[in-house]
Amino acid sequence: MKVLGIVPARAGSKRVPGKNLRLLGGKPLVAWSLEAALGAKTLGAVVLSTDSDEALAIAAEKYPAVIGLNRPAALATDTALAIEFVRHALAELAQRGQTGFDAIAIVQPSSPFTTSDDIDRTVHVLEGAAAADSAVSVMKLDHAVHPVKMKRLEGDKLIAYVEEERGRMAAHELSDLYVRNCSVYVSRVRTIEGGTILGNDSRAYVMPRERSVDINDELDWKFAQFLFGMSETR
Repeated sequence: MKVLGIVPARAGSKRVPGKNLRLLGGKPLVAWSLEAALGAKTLGAVVLSTDSDEALAIAAEKYPAVIGLNRPAALATDTALAIEFVRHALAELAQRGQTGFDAIAIVQPSSPFTTSDDIDRTVHVLEGAAAADSAVSVMKLDHAVHPVKMKRLEGDKLIAYVEEERGRMAAHELSDLYVRNCSVYVSRVRTIEGGTILGNDSRAYVMPRERSVDINDELDWKFAQFLFGMSETR
C-alpha cells in the first residue's frame, strides 16, 4: 500500500498562539511530527501542509526529504475541514507527477509524543482490513470519565446522563471504552474521494496514554512540557 504522510501545520491557533512553532525540548512542535513521519517505514512520501513561511523554512533547512506545500489561506482558517487540505495535497502532488497513493496518513503536530512506530501500526491496521475505510489512533478512556459516571444537574441534584450507575463505580465493573486521541488518521484515497476522512468502517490502533497528548490549550501545553521534562530525567 502506497501511503502519503501529511503533517498539517496551520499558522493560526486562537487557544495556543503560535502552537506549531512553540519549542518543546528545543524543537518546534511541527518538527516532532515531521521526524516521526520521516521515520515511519510505511510512508512513501511526507508532505508539510502549512500557511506558515517559518514552518516551510524549517522543513526546507532541516528536513529536505519533506515536500513543503504552501496551503491557500482559504484552507487554513479555523473552520476549514481537514479533507480540504488533504485534497489540496493530493492535487498538488499530482501536478508534480506524484500519483498512485492508496492512502493518506495525517500526523498531527499537536500530538508531539507520537512515534514512527505509532504511525506504522496505524497504517498496518488499515492494511490488515481490506474492507475498512480508515484507521485511527485511540486511547483507552479513564474510568473516571466513563459515560456511565456522567451526570447532569437539576438544581443541585445529580441525575444520570446516560444510564444509572447501579453501583458500578470501580474500573473492573465498567466496559473498556476508547476515544480518538487526535494523533494519527489513516484513510484510503477512495474514502477521501467519497468526501470524508473517516469512513463508516473505521479501525483502531490503541496508543499508550502517556503518548496520547493532544495540545489544544495552554494547560495541555504545560502538561506536555511536564511530561517531556519527566522523560528527560529518567
